[in-house]
Amino acid sequence: MLVFLAFLLFAVQLLISLYATSSVTSAAFDGARMVAGARTDHADPASVLDARRLAEARMRTELGTFGTTVHFDWSGSDDREVQVRIQGDAPRFFFPGLQHLAGADRIDRAARVRVEAWR
Repeated sequence: MLVFLAFLLFAVQLLISLYATSSVTSAAFDGARMVAGARTDHADPASVLDARRLAEARMRTELGTFGTTVHFDWSGSDDREVQVRIQGDAPRFFFPGLQHLAGADRIDRAARVRVEAWR
């Protein structure tokens, strides 16, 4: 019975980790797509900065309470593509000392989208 419960706890932790990783990936893509959109003037740094702030607010909203603990990195962006990287500690179901055993102690996801340009 104890072994069954241990496997059950491991499975729950794995499912929570996979759900969080999937949510972070989706939020990263949505945020990068917002900034890369044609509505943003990519020649104006202030416009890009405002778009990033709006995208970060939306990504934090998409992630819920987990969004308050993550870090956004836009350093890979340039005038042809937008890249956002989201890093944070994964939600925990295990005891804090056993989190690393499931291999799900950190979430690090990135999304890269080409800048839209009118032709």
